[in-house]
Parts: sequence; structure tokens; C-alpha cells
Amino acid sequence: MRLKGKVALITGGSRGIGKATALRFATEGADIAVNFVNDSEAAKTLCATISEQGRRAIAIQADVSEAEEVERMTAETLQAFDRIDILVNNAGIFSPVSWSDADMAAFDRLVEVNLNGVIHCATAVAPIMKNNADGRIVNISSIAALGTGIENTSGYAATKAAVLSVSRRMAQEWGSHGIRVNAICPGVVETDMVKRNRSPAELNAVIERAKAATILSRMGRPEDIANVALFLASDESSFMTGQALTVDGGRMDYLTHSI
Repeated sequence: MRLKGKVALITGGSRGIGKATALRFATEGADIAVNFVNDSEAAKTLCATISEQGRRAIAIQADVSEAEEVERMTAETLQAFDRIDILVNNAGIFSPVSWSDADMAAFDRLVEVNLNGVIHCATAVAPIMKNNADGRIVNISSIAALGTGIENTSGYAATKAAVLSVSRRMAQEWGSHGIRVNAICPGVVETDMVKRNRSPAELNAVIERAKAATILSRMGRPEDIANVALFLASDESSFMTGQALTVDGGRMDYLTHSI
């Protein structure tokens, strides 16, 4: 098993990409700390499923935008498992923010969760990983960071582009300590974030648009991202750091990118 003996902390781990990643990592031998904010039942159910697979799992409530809560989450993970080998920064939110009529309060909250949350979590686990001279950090960004032209995503895109810059700088600063930092840029994936606040007709329109915009003519699944996260967390990517892997089915509607 590729992650046998490893401990992974997965933020936003109770649903969607986080849940799929937790299950995939557990299958490969990792013990899992599942972070959640509100949905304790989903987190507990996921932990029970992981335990049935013969791995250890705990659920930890914490808002990653709050540094003190992240420190507590890190301490609880260490108390349970004595180590943290892998961090997957998956926690994130979406609010429609465009620069034509910017809701700066909504944008500030995007920054607090999508960017500051990544920094809080990575800087909390980095000393532990430095002490072990080994660590793998996977930051979930988005194709919005690369320039897909979807309306009302300018604020979200700004935060996710910042995640790419932060990932490269962390890789540069921490590489000599054996810590590898990479990012994933998912395309449109079938998660609660995509489904939330949309009627069946609106959701179907999103799905059809996503399918039409990809070479592979389908929407992404959480498992598609989890498989790439597994690669980046495993020794199979041991000579990779500071990279961003795009997992989007071959999107063709980029503002500054062509196939």
C-alpha cells in the first residue's frame, strides 16, 4: 500500500473531494484526520467507514480561517496519531464576486478561507514535517486560477491563483527540509459547491456547459481529484515539488491558455 504507516490531515474532508481523498488514502494504508466545519454527522460517518476498512480515523471540527482553531486541530491530530505526514488543503468556499460590482465583504471571506486557511494549515504542520525531514502538502486550487472565463468567479479565481503562488513559495522555502508542496487545479467537479443554491434545471445547465467545454465531454468526479492527490502524496511523485497539476477533462475555454 502506497501510504502505509502515514497519517493524513484532510481539511474540508467530510464531503466531495475531501471525502473521496480520505477514502482513497485509507485504502492505501493511511490513517486519517477528517476536518469539518458544520457537518459533524457526515464526518463521523466517514470516519466509521474508514475504521471498517481497518484504518484509524478521527473527526475534528475547526474553521481553517482561524489560526487558533488550526493550531488546536493540529494538536488533536498529533495527540491521536503522534505524527502528520500529509496535509491536503481542501477546505474552500465559493461566493459570486465580480470586479464590476464587487462585494468586498464576500471577497474578504473568500480570502480568509481559501487563502489564509491554506497558509494557517501549512504553517501549522510544517514544523512537524521539518522535524521528520519529510512531508507532503497538497493544496487544492482551481482552473479558475488559470483563467477560465466563467461569470461571477473573479473573486474566487483571485484567491485560487494566490494559492498557486503560495504553493510554489512554500515548496521553495521548505524543500531543503524534505517537504514537498504541490497543487491541483480541478475543473468543474460534481460536489456540493456546484450543486448548492441551484435548481435542477440550473444544475443541468452547469453540467451541460462543463461537458461541452471539455475535450473528454464529461463533468469531473471527486474520485478524479482524489487519485491525483494520492499520486502527489505518495513516493511515486518524490521528485516533484512546486507544481500545479490541472485535472479538468481538457477544458477549452481559457482566457490565456490554449490546447
